[in-house]
Amino acid sequence: MSDLIALADAHCIPRRGTEHKLNEARVRELLPQIPGWELAEDGHALVKTFKFKDYYRTMGFVNALAFIANAEDHHPDLGVHYDRCVVRFSTHDVGGLSENDFILAAKTERLAG
Repeated sequence: MSDLIALADAHCIPRRGTEHKLNEARVRELLPQIPGWELAEDGHALVKTFKFKDYYRTMGFVNALAFIANAEDHHPDLGVHYDRCVVRFSTHDVGGLSENDFILAAKTERLAG
């Protein structure tokens, strides 16, 4: 759990260029630190579905996540539904996953509590 706390307490930094794209070994090292998240798109994205009791709670989560993402300047793709939100992170500027994706995934976990 301390790794999740460490990731959730970290802050995103601008990452541009393929030198910031995580290699497969680093991705496999970080993935266990964000329980329930899955690799998608041939390892170029992190995805998780968060479920809620109703639309109001779903939108509360979406709005809080939008606030966090905006503060970190690293924004997820969201699929918003009545009782769930599908969250997808990828760093377009590096062509795959960066540490920012794992940081925001950990912050999302903390938010979902």
